[in-house]
Amino acid sequence: MSWNDLENTAPDLAAFGLKRFEIGVAYLATVRQDGSPRVHPVTPIIGQGLLFLFMEPTSPKGHDLRRDGRYALHSAVSDPNGTSGEFVITGKARFIVDPAKRSLASQLASYAPADRYILIELSIESAVSTIYKNGTPVRQHWRRGAGQ
Repeated sequence: MSWNDLENTAPDLAAFGLKRFEIGVAYLATVRQDGSPRVHPVTPIIGQGLLFLFMEPTSPKGHDLRRDGRYALHSAVSDPNGTSGEFVITGKARFIVDPAKRSLASQLASYAPADRYILIELSIESAVSTIYKNGTPVRQHWRRGAGQ
């Protein structure tokens, strides 16, 4: 499922996630060869119903994703109280070589990606938002094929 599918089936959740990811840095969790987790700062690129990441071709996160495409992407948290909320998605990564998609991702990016960077498109299997009302977490869940 693409970001577009999330927008179509859970528009409020997608809008919340877009706001959280537009802040800039998010944290990508990948699986190392030995099965242990690895976390990396990344800058998500969202537009035209798609979710992309650019990265260095030698990046450990790229090696992890080539071997095992599973990932989790968590928004940055604005403060210790989680005032602005949290957003996390999970899914599978796919390496993109299509020049048209690369051009689109470059146009959508908030920075100028280097020509050497590899491009990854993230599919979405699940999404969860968390906001805090009077210190109590309130979550909204979405799973591919299950609606909101």
